[in-house]
Amino acid sequence: MKVLSLIPPMTQLNTPYPSTAYLTGFLRSRGVDAVQEDLALALVLGFFTPEGLSEIHQQALSIAEEDRSASVNFFLDYFNEYRSSISAVIAFLQGRDSTLSHRINTRDFLPEGPRFASLDAFDDEDVGDSLAWAFGALGSQDRARHLATLYLNDLSDVLRDAVDDRFEFVRYAESLASSQPTFTPLADALVAMPTLMDIRLQSLTSNAVERHQPNLVLLSVPFPGAMYAALRIAQEVKRTYPKIKIALGGGYVNTELRELSDPRIFDYVDFITLDSGERPLLALLDHLAGKRSVERLVRTFVRNTGGQVQYQNWQEPDVPFEEVGTATWDGLPLDSYLSLLDMLNPMHRLWSDGRWNKLTVAHGCYWKKCSFCDVSLDYISRYETASAELLVDRIEQIIAETGQTGFHFVDEAAPPKALKALAEELIRRKVIISWWGNIRFEKTFTPELAQLLAKSGCIAMSGGLEVASDRLLTLMKKGVSVEQVAQVTKGFSDAGILVHAYLMYGFPTQTVQETVDALEYVRQLFEHGCIQSGFFHRFTCTVHSPVGLNPQEYGIELIPLPEITFAKNDVLFIDPTGVDHDALGQGLKKAIYNYMHGLGFELKASFWFNGLGLSIPRTTVAQNFIEKALYQA
Repeated sequence: MKVLSLIPPMTQLNTPYPSTAYLTGFLRSRGVDAVQEDLALALVLGFFTPEGLSEIHQQALSIAEEDRSASVNFFLDYFNEYRSSISAVIAFLQGRDSTLSHRINTRDFLPEGPRFASLDAFDDEDVGDSLAWAFGALGSQDRARHLATLYLNDLSDVLRDAVDDRFEFVRYAESLASSQPTFTPLADALVAMPTLMDIRLQSLTSNAVERHQPNLVLLSVPFPGAMYAALRIAQEVKRTYPKIKIALGGGYVNTELRELSDPRIFDYVDFITLDSGERPLLALLDHLAGKRSVERLVRTFVRNTGGQVQYQNWQEPDVPFEEVGTATWDGLPLDSYLSLLDMLNPMHRLWSDGRWNKLTVAHGCYWKKCSFCDVSLDYISRYETASAELLVDRIEQIIAETGQTGFHFVDEAAPPKALKALAEELIRRKVIISWWGNIRFEKTFTPELAQLLAKSGCIAMSGGLEVASDRLLTLMKKGVSVEQVAQVTKGFSDAGILVHAYLMYGFPTQTVQETVDALEYVRQLFEHGCIQSGFFHRFTCTVHSPVGLNPQEYGIELIPLPEITFAKNDVLFIDPTGVDHDALGQGLKKAIYNYMHGLGFELKASFWFNGLGLSIPRTTVAQNFIEKALYQA
């Protein structure tokens, strides 16, 4: 039995999405012949060549002049410049030609399309350099990576406007899959005339299957924006190799397809598994080998002989976290990923700039109480740890395989006790890594622990402050206070660790006053060096969260969903406060953008909401609140 795991477009371009690496490593630890490929990266790199751009050029020319977007027109005007520069830019972003940065930084080498207009906001009249504020006189590599990233974003816009109107680097055809009550939008798209993008993907799929000759293909779909391409892959496998079985899983499946009843998806795949994939996969392999009946599959949807969707869930214990084996990146082109740079947000920049080995310290979340989170699902609710010794063993194996010492611990919230033990073991064994991860800003993370983590290689931490309001934090069941967050984050910052805060607006019953006050707290946290990075996201109610399961406890009324036969996750609600959170969001995002660049601390929090047509109250937060929390506690 041979298993081929595929990463479908689009996931990420800077580093392999880890799901196939986890599953391939696990299967190999159980003696299974397992291989993997990243078709997302292959698809993009196939277009970003002189030959690929020529194909795009022909597509663009076929569009009537009056229907061409600004991006397409610019591409056509500067096609020769794009064609001559593309190979060098890709090599530079892959880390194979660092000296090109000097040419890129001249601003005469790359064609600068519509995406470069974003630089106009940073013009410095004194020095005449729009990027000086970000990179100074030094940082030539970073400066060039950012310019090259804008160049690729321009080409991405051309791909969308001239080749496939659903294309995005991450959210590819997302609207076809995200919370879609029926399979019909995907079904219609899959029988439509294939685009050049589809044709390229079909070719990549056939080549991969021909190379490996698998008996089973695994498609990992972490986001709605990977579902369409995953099914295009499955469609091609079924067309050319109908005897090969196909299984679908991943984060999107786990959150949105739990109530699946539409059988049409099984025209493309044979099995759909939920939650951690190890035990369902072992059961599936036994089934395909004739050792177990379909009735004894684990957490798996199938289409029965009557043509109906049937959920099989034979009760067997999950594979313990300590026994899942070590992830492997064998088969993935580690030297071909693109080091992109988003300079607007320090944490986003860290995420996209460089290739990080993904590793999990513990399965699930030790807290699992937050009311906005999908705490009812396995990836949150089932909490298991592994020993520090085993984790460092895995780290050493991954370094030996990849040659990379950067690690991103992808836990929902890494537990402080486990991180302390891990740090001590890394130091004891003199294993040199750089790492970052996600935590809860709880008081267990003392300044002393922050110093220890920094000594072990910790360079950044992210955590959910959500809404900086003690009332709302209590309603969310975060188990932290604003004062506590200030003290914990300051400890990390003083240890030289970058701190990123996940922030939320639009939580049930959140008032305008609480929004303004929350921003004032955030302003003070930035001003006092507690946090250096942050991002405001709009609260979304999901059916698996405590808010979605018990809306009356949070003072809201859910809007009834239509009949669901396919994807179910997001649900709209009526908030009696009637606050226009979307308008407030504009002010919040403008404010945090400035705070991250050290600007606007002298301005009142209410300033950022000017011009939105809203009545904005003055903050009720004392101007020295965070200062007192830090120095008078």
